[in-house]
Amino acid sequence: METKETPHIDSLARNGLRLTDFHVGASVCTPSRAALLTGRLGLRTGVVRNFDVKAEFGLPRNETTIAEMLKAVNYSTGMIGKWHLGTNGRCLPTYRGFDFYYGLPYSNDMGCTDNPGYDWPMCSRCPTATGFLSRDEGLPIGDCDTGSNDSVPLYKDTRIIQQPVDLATLTNQYVKLAVEFINNQSSRPFFLYVAFAHTHVPLSHDIKYTNASERKTVFADTLLELDASVGAIVQAVKDNGQEGNTLIWFTSDNGPWESKCQYHGLVGPYKGLWEKKTTGGSSAKQTTWEGGHRVPGIVYWPGVIAPRVSNALASTLDVLPTIANILKVPLPKNRLFDGIDISHVLFNGSDSGHSILFHPNDASGIAGAIDTIRFGDYKVMYQTGGSAACNSIAPPPVRHDPPLMFNLRDDPGESKPLNVSIEPQVKILQQVLHHLHYLHESIKNDNISVTSYSQDDRFRPCCNIHHVVCRCEN
Repeated sequence: METKETPHIDSLARNGLRLTDFHVGASVCTPSRAALLTGRLGLRTGVVRNFDVKAEFGLPRNETTIAEMLKAVNYSTGMIGKWHLGTNGRCLPTYRGFDFYYGLPYSNDMGCTDNPGYDWPMCSRCPTATGFLSRDEGLPIGDCDTGSNDSVPLYKDTRIIQQPVDLATLTNQYVKLAVEFINNQSSRPFFLYVAFAHTHVPLSHDIKYTNASERKTVFADTLLELDASVGAIVQAVKDNGQEGNTLIWFTSDNGPWESKCQYHGLVGPYKGLWEKKTTGGSSAKQTTWEGGHRVPGIVYWPGVIAPRVSNALASTLDVLPTIANILKVPLPKNRLFDGIDISHVLFNGSDSGHSILFHPNDASGIAGAIDTIRFGDYKVMYQTGGSAACNSIAPPPVRHDPPLMFNLRDDPGESKPLNVSIEPQVKILQQVLHHLHYLHESIKNDNISVTSYSQDDRFRPCCNIHHVVCRCEN
């Protein structure tokens, strides 16, 4: 439903292709971004959960990103925003196919800032006292779980240029650099990946957006700034006469984080009511309920992609294979892909997407394991639980044998499991098990990657080791 907070995004949806059954490759940050950039599930890339502040490694070097694929055919490539695929040296974007990088190496809640914005629980500001040689001697940051005793850094290429980052002015810097990048691409085709901090907590925005939204809530104000930023970038494409040559793909990396209460956003009709009624737990981010991984999907290319709504089953995994086909660029060799080319959906009016789509587990259990499978209108879930809703405790994960099955066409709120002991559910479950077996066999025979989630204090981003939270001004 359109609101006054998103006029620019709504315009893209009206004038482009709106994918109503669009999903991410995982329902938490790091594996979702790895899936987008590689077209492969975490069981193949080795990236199955979030990287920590002190992560020694990142997205494995033998995985090929969209940027690396396009750079090889003379595209100019830029990345602005949240990376979260490794902070140590050669794990950063400029070593993964991007000509330049400006942004945060991980989530904006993984450390303190001077203007911490809105979170639940609320965060305190970074300490400003100097002269601490050991973090153990430092000042407490606050009651929220920041994930780090350091402040959040801002990178330009491989160098920290501000720590802590100023979240209130960050978006303005992102937009400025995105517009500059587009303005400078007069002779080369370009690929620009912009990953805004919105609407991840802590919510923060420029002061001019305070109470500027129709609903006058912090979330709506933040959404308003995001929308204006998207509009400014699209306008730069138009101003440079490149609108007819530029494909714009708008989406998110996961659903809302329900444990953040009034700061989490909405899941729409995808409420995961079985979980709500049974355990009171979350059915959004960190879960394989629809609210965790069904996200906005808008593809805009005026004069090339006709405005319409499609219910094709599609995924961010499809971005790399689709771009490769459009440009007639060979897919990276010696590996299998979980994404498919959906150019027929984009250009030919087809509504035929994935026949089956695998959703990895993120909240608990074995990270990256395929515990939920989509097959046509049906969804089969072998595990639920594990994630907390607002003011609740995360319910324990529960294995289901036989699995839960829902018909999303008839029951988008996932409230009533079907009886899997009768037809046609018996046959559907047999087909799902066949596809699941085939997936695991293909992984056994694939060129899979292995990454390490080891941590070491030496690898934490810190521009000033003599300050309790690495404060510096470069």
